[in-house]
Amino acid sequence: MLEFIWPWAFALLPLPFFIHRLIARAPRQDAALYVPFFNALDRLHSDSENLGAGRLLKLIFCALIWLLVVLAASRPQWLGEPVQLPSTGRDLMLAVDISGSMEAQDMIVGSRQASRIDVVKAVVGDFVERREGDRLGLILFAAHAYVQAPLTFDRKVVGELLEESDIGIIEESATAIGDAIGLSVIHLRSRPENSRVLVLLTDGVNNAGEVSPEQAGQLARSENIKIYTIGIGADQITQRAFFGARTINPSAELDEAVLTRIAESTGGRYFRARDVSGLVEIYAELDRLEAIEQDEQTYRPTRVLFHWPLGGALLLSFLLALVSIPWLSLAGLSLAGRAVLADADDPGLGVGGDAKAEA
Repeated sequence: MLEFIWPWAFALLPLPFFIHRLIARAPRQDAALYVPFFNALDRLHSDSENLGAGRLLKLIFCALIWLLVVLAASRPQWLGEPVQLPSTGRDLMLAVDISGSMEAQDMIVGSRQASRIDVVKAVVGDFVERREGDRLGLILFAAHAYVQAPLTFDRKVVGELLEESDIGIIEESATAIGDAIGLSVIHLRSRPENSRVLVLLTDGVNNAGEVSPEQAGQLARSENIKIYTIGIGADQITQRAFFGARTINPSAELDEAVLTRIAESTGGRYFRARDVSGLVEIYAELDRLEAIEQDEQTYRPTRVLFHWPLGGALLLSFLLALVSIPWLSLAGLSLAGRAVLADADDPGLGVGGDAKAEA
């Protein structure tokens, strides 16, 4: 359906007519130059005005240009058919740690080791793909936290943005868990109270940011936001050294106590992902969260059209300028001058005729 956002712009259509009628024309002055063949030249000019083809064409061009400009000013747009949005689901924000420690290769995939961030991208990406009916958002955090994707029904975009999130795009030397939770609260608190969920995944301890995780957790609880926290990382790996192999804990810095308190204080849970299968099971359990009914919503896709009449007006203006350029007028005047001189040389007309009559 065609719609005009500013239909009152059509009231400007008769404006050129009123200007033409109300503003007085410049006074016409008598000619200061007298030539013997003026009558013939004036007659030629009058005949061209009577024909009026050029003037009529220019008038039509100007009228069309003005019509198209007014049409563009009315901001036309095409409204598509209403599209029904999913009426069930929740507003789910994903906060993913991309600090430098997420590069640790302590996750076994098949027969090879993989980094934590690569495993997270694969598992969380599959989780995102299954969340049909949910609004999903993505927050990335390291030394700072920022929104990579606001809440949206477009799961494909969220998945692509997660896949493109590489370690190093944020200062990676620290982890701001509290800031990530606080930023999630800002984006979730305007949503329905019974559908606000945050899933936070990290492998470290909060050592940066302006807000502590406990303070951010209290803020989330006051806004009825449920938080699920996931700690990722193996409990032990074997490293080979010059003096033999040794076993270390790559997740020694993981602050499970804080993550557990934050989750339980908001009605959520803390999960521990020590390997790929554990992480898959965690997101499978999160996938079984009860759906929340929401208000039915629809939207109509909109396509703006103002550039079409505006482009037509520019094209007609170019054509009008082309037919009005001086060299065309000079060519017409040259032809007219030759005709007048031919009449002047005629023995029965013009200067020659007048001179003979006086003799």
